[in-house]
Order: sequence, then C-alpha cells, then structure tokens
Amino acid sequence: MRFVNRAWTNSLSFKVILAYVAGVVLSVLIIVLVIKGLLAFRSPILLEEDVKENAEGLGKHMKFGASGAPVGFDEKHAWVFETMKEEVAYRVLDSSGRVVLQSQAGDGFWPSNSGQAGAPKPGRIDFSRAGTPFQGATAVIEHGGRQWFFQMANSARLAELIRLEFALPFMGIGIGLFSAVLLFVFGICAFITLHHVQKPLQELSTAAAAISPRSLHARLQSERAPIEIAPLVESFNRVLERLEHGYRVQQEFLATAAHELKTPLALIRAQIELTHPGGERDALLRDVAHMTRQVQQLLLLAEASEAHNYGFAPIDVLDVAREAADYLDRMAQATQVRIELTSQAGSIEWNADRGALFTLLKNLLENAVQHAPAGTAIAIDVDATTLSVRDFGPGVTPDQLAKLFARFWRGAHRRDHGAGLGLAICQEIAQAHGWRLTAHHGDPGLRLEVSIVK
Repeated sequence: MRFVNRAWTNSLSFKVILAYVAGVVLSVLIIVLVIKGLLAFRSPILLEEDVKENAEGLGKHMKFGASGAPVGFDEKHAWVFETMKEEVAYRVLDSSGRVVLQSQAGDGFWPSNSGQAGAPKPGRIDFSRAGTPFQGATAVIEHGGRQWFFQMANSARLAELIRLEFALPFMGIGIGLFSAVLLFVFGICAFITLHHVQKPLQELSTAAAAISPRSLHARLQSERAPIEIAPLVESFNRVLERLEHGYRVQQEFLATAAHELKTPLALIRAQIELTHPGGERDALLRDVAHMTRQVQQLLLLAEASEAHNYGFAPIDVLDVAREAADYLDRMAQATQVRIELTSQAGSIEWNADRGALFTLLKNLLENAVQHAPAGTAIAIDVDATTLSVRDFGPGVTPDQLAKLFARFWRGAHRRDHGAGLGLAICQEIAQAHGWRLTAHHGDPGLRLEVSIVK
C-alpha cells in the first residue's frame, strides 16, 4: 500500500495538476486580499478618482433643451436623485457660477459657501451636513460651444452601504465564477496538455520494454520526445549501443571458442581410438563424446541466439516433425520407446526457419526419449497454433518445472549425461520466432508445448 501511495504522489501528472490547482487557489486568494485591502484602506486619492469619474460619467448623460440649456436626466438616471434626495444630489452651474438646474434636494443640500461667485473649479467637493459627511466632485460639460459645470455629491453612508451590501457580494460572486471557470477551463487544458505530453513518453516506454537480447539493434526514437526528455533517450540509446557491442563480443567468443575446440577434440578422439581396447580407453572415449556434444550444443546455442541466422518462410510443421522422428528413430528403438505423430491433418504450415524448427523438434524429442520409460510412446501433436511433445516418464517436481529451460540444468532421470543445453536452445529458437515454449505436467510425464503468440 505504501508503494502504491508513493507511486501516485510521485506521478508527474499529479504534480502538474497539484501545482495548477495551487496556482489557481493562490491567484484567487491574492485577488480577494487585494480587493479587500483596497476597500478597507479607502485611500483618499483612490476615492477622489472614483468620485471624479462618477461625476464625469453621469454628466455625459445630461440632456439639453432647444435653447442649449441643460434640462435634466432621463428616468433611468433621474430616479436615484428623486428617491434618495437626502443622500445624493446634483446641480448644474454656468460659467458665472449661477445654478441653472438642480435636483429635488434643492439649495439646502449644498454647503452655504459653495455658491461663491465665478465658475467652480473642477475637482473634489467635501462637506458635512447635519453631522453627515458628503463627498462629491465638479465636472465640466461642453455642449453647443458652451461650458457647464456639473456637480454631484452623495453621503458617505450611502457609499458605504453600496460597498458593503452590493459591491462586495457581487464581487464575491464574480470571483467565485471566475475561479470556477478558471479551474474548469484551464483544468481541461492542463489535462489535454498532459495527455499530449505523456503520449510520446508512453510510446518510448513501450518501445523500451520491447527491447530484448534479440533486438538490441533497436533504438528509441527521440524525434517526438519532449526536449527535456530527449537527452535521456539519447543516453539510453548509447547504453544500448554499448550493451549490443558487449553482447556481440560475448556471442562471438562463445562461437569461436566452441568452434576451436572441435578440432582438438577430434584429434584426441582419433588418438584414443588408436590405443589398445580396454576399460580406460572406453571411459576416455565417453568423456570425449560428452565434451564434443557440449561443444556442439554451445555452437547451436550461439547460432540460435543470433536473429540474422534465421530465414523465415512457410514451413510444413508435420513434414519437419516426421523428419525429426526419423532422425531419432534409432535412439528411440535402443531405449524401447516409440515416437508417434498423432495429428491427422495433411499439412500444417507455420512461418519459420526450417533448420531451426528441426533443431527445436529434435531437442524436444531427444529430451523425451531420455526420460520416457521402456515400452511407452512419445506423442507429437501439431495443429494450426500449437505443437506439443509429451512423454509418459516420471516428469518433474513443481520447483523443477521453472528450471527446465535454464542453461546447463539436467534432470535426474536422464539415461545419458547431456550438456543441459537442449531445452535452452529450444527456448532461444522459440523466442526468435515469436513463439512461447512452456512446460506442463502430463500426469504422468511431461508435456512441452510450443504455441504461436497472437
């Protein structure tokens, strides 16, 4: 469970999504704090700019009569001054400072010293009335070549009410909607981006997993990999090059050593055969035969491990099975064992290398002959996708079943002293063809099965 949790938290996707969510939350939090700070701080400079903008914006909606004089606002803007005349008011002055139009609040709304002679100066207006602070501003309106001075003021308590009861709730709703949209839209974008980024990584992972000793020549393609991953891919390819080189050197050394041993062994055998017959001579000949068999098996193993040694073509498996059975017929007769081909089909074709398929079948049959009791039969069964060889011998224990294809491992019931490489060679041949070689208990005996992997 700990591994699962660790793998989940170590996911690149999880970290990117977590960073994205944290960024969204932090951004929204900063926006909220800044707005709350501005509203709470109530900078005089900021408020002055707000009041001036309100006055200038409302002044643009002033309507003028045929004579060019201001006549008031439409119902959309006038209702505020009519219903809340104790809290907000406006008036319009001409260039001489004379009031030509004002809201229903009348002159009593404005301070007594605000009616000074001459045109008022544009800018901020602050005053108090009945202990209530008011804030306002003067804005210049130009119409028909004349200048008018629009003054508007509202109480501080009205501004505070609007801020607390209307501005903040709507601002909260706006921030909530903004956060939801940001989380949803950018979340989808992050998911698509991650999917797009992970696709070439998954392809690289699949390609890397498919590399085996038989495909060490393969290389990972770095063209589609992200720039940050490309150096890792190139490093992996260089490792594959060194690994392939080492593997080739090892295989060449194995083949060369086995080949070089064949001639000395042949000479030793010839010299022993020239000596006088006797027990020591026969024992030496058996030892030389065993060594020669091991050398031959090593050569076959080296050849089976190299993909370039195979030539694939449609091959009649039944024909090769009969050929292998005929080849081992003398050995089978010597041990009083019968080799039977149970398949009734006329022809079954597999795509294979004929020589390698013959070696595979010969080794499987030879292994069965060495373990089958006298008087029993060895069954060869072939169909379109599987090939099996079964004997009725003592079989193997469950722990030995996994060791059957290990190099140099030999069962305890063999009649001869084999090299322990026959089934390992079969495994190499099967893998080179893309087949699966498996062992199963026959109850009694052992069944070795080669199947085509679909």
